[in-house]
Amino acid sequence: MATDRRTAILEGAARVIARRGVRGLRVEELAAEAGVSTALIYYHFKDRAGILRHTLEFISDRADRYTADAEGTDGPFDPHQELERSLLLEFQDLPEVRENSTAWGELRASAVFEPELRADLARAGLTWVHEVASLLAQACPAAPAPTLTASAERLTALLEGLSTRWLTDGLSVAHARTLMREAVAVELGHLRRTWAADA
Repeated sequence: MATDRRTAILEGAARVIARRGVRGLRVEELAAEAGVSTALIYYHFKDRAGILRHTLEFISDRADRYTADAEGTDGPFDPHQELERSLLLEFQDLPEVRENSTAWGELRASAVFEPELRADLARAGLTWVHEVASLLAQACPAAPAPTLTASAERLTALLEGLSTRWLTDGLSVAHARTLMREAVAVELGHLRRTWAADA
């Protein structure tokens, strides 16, 4: 029961942040959104910083879940396809994905003004970069780790930018996916040309 209420609070926080941004997150509004008391929110998360930190973890975990739930569909995949698939799953026209992407963007933007968010956001971003670098390593095992990390940083940064444009109707989901596929092909082509020759 406590876990259900805690999850309801985190789901509510993701919704409120996606709609109103981090600065618009008020504990009273969150309590109403989650259907709990403000006292229960403070019991679970202590303060506003705790709410933000745990909401960031929640949206990262939820992204891992909706990515994992799609695994095995139309598979098995070669390393290039697996990398492409994992990135393209961030462009699904589903409420959960849109909410997650919007909340992530709001948390990232707010970190400019709220330094207490920066370390947690940097950790979450680094985890994502390492996951993408690991997929790149499967596709191009001869490339050294720093080169793979740089490629992963470019791909994840591009994905965040494309996601913002998609969420604000600056790009269709189909065009965002096409641009992401092309970026993956460019990165892998560069890695293979550079490191296959040296292998």
